Amino acid sequence: MYNRDLLPLIKEHFFKGKVILLLGSRQVGKTTLLKTLMQDQNADDILFLNCDEPQNVSLLTNRNMREIQALVGNHKFIVIDEAQRVDNIGLTLKLMVDNIKDIQIVATGSSAFELRNRLNEPLTGRKFEYQMFPISTNEIWRTEGYLDVIRLFEHRLIYGSYPDILTHSSDAHDLLTTLADSYLYKDILSTDSMRKPDILDKLLRALAYQVGSEVSYNELAQTVGTDNKTVEKYIDLLEKCYIIFRLNGLSRNLRNELKRAKKVYFYDNGVRNAVIQQFTPIDMRNDMGALWENFFISERKKFNHYSRHYCNTYFWRTNTQQEIDYIEECDGKMTAFEMKWNPKKAKVRFPKAFLETYDIKETVVITPDNYLEWLH
Repeated sequence: MYNRDLLPLIKEHFFKGKVILLLGSRQVGKTTLLKTLMQDQNADDILFLNCDEPQNVSLLTNRNMREIQALVGNHKFIVIDEAQRVDNIGLTLKLMVDNIKDIQIVATGSSAFELRNRLNEPLTGRKFEYQMFPISTNEIWRTEGYLDVIRLFEHRLIYGSYPDILTHSSDAHDLLTTLADSYLYKDILSTDSMRKPDILDKLLRALAYQVGSEVSYNELAQTVGTDNKTVEKYIDLLEKCYIIFRLNGLSRNLRNELKRAKKVYFYDNGVRNAVIQQFTPIDMRNDMGALWENFFISERKKFNHYSRHYCNTYFWRTNTQQEIDYIEECDGKMTAFEMKWNPKKAKVRFPKAFLETYDIKETVVITPDNYLEWLH
């Protein structure tokens, strides 16, 4: 079992009068983390409610304060797993935290709660929120050491970093196919707004082939046979269920900057490859540039979140095809990244127009030789 970076961060906020929210895709390790968090606690103090079980959903749905107090009883830790299944869960959690003293509530969700439950408004000022990702480079390093980071590197580029994939690497293909076929999208398919699951499948494949490239909702709509609004809505749902994330184009000063440009990345390389059933070894692939870019940007996203390194993130492109793969802006200064899979071709000239227009802290070319400097 891997030591998760979120563990000490969450423990720091126990019993501070707020709900702890743990968000992340299915199978990412949230339940395992919850059980690890509870290991040091008296078992009699813990109330664990798995909301994949209908009876637990019923216990939490539209309850008044008297019923909630009876449910909590003398428990000190209230753990609600997959809480997005409970209607009006935000209001229920608000009643708990406002009216019952000396308890700690931890709730998890595999889709953004606001998707159906409007959790953010009831819990304004009453929550600490964390996102959990597939296993990070830093978590492998801290648990198994540097040699395992190197050993697993190429495997993670192809099969990703979900816990079950890393611990059962010989079955990675089958496990990922099962995961990508249905389980990851369980929350999306159960929503009222999901009318066309076949469109979702086509859209995911189209996005998987366009990793690292600018995406156009209009072109995607034509490709999958729907309209722009449906494409945007489905991409939003996929993002709220932590399968993909969007990167916006930076556009502030230059007239020829692309003003509404977007890229879409997958949180996990393995899921991306499973969507298109492409598990060919690295030395036989023609998409290593895209895979390398997706891998580093998703790993950097994990590192920034767990280390509380707050920054705005972008890519940059002009209508004359000048571009920068990835940009982080912290305190007004920018670090520009270019990803190059082949270190021998790593010489990059960052566009003069960009360097002269923005306040640049650093420019970096990321290759397999130096990427660990930015993830550990």
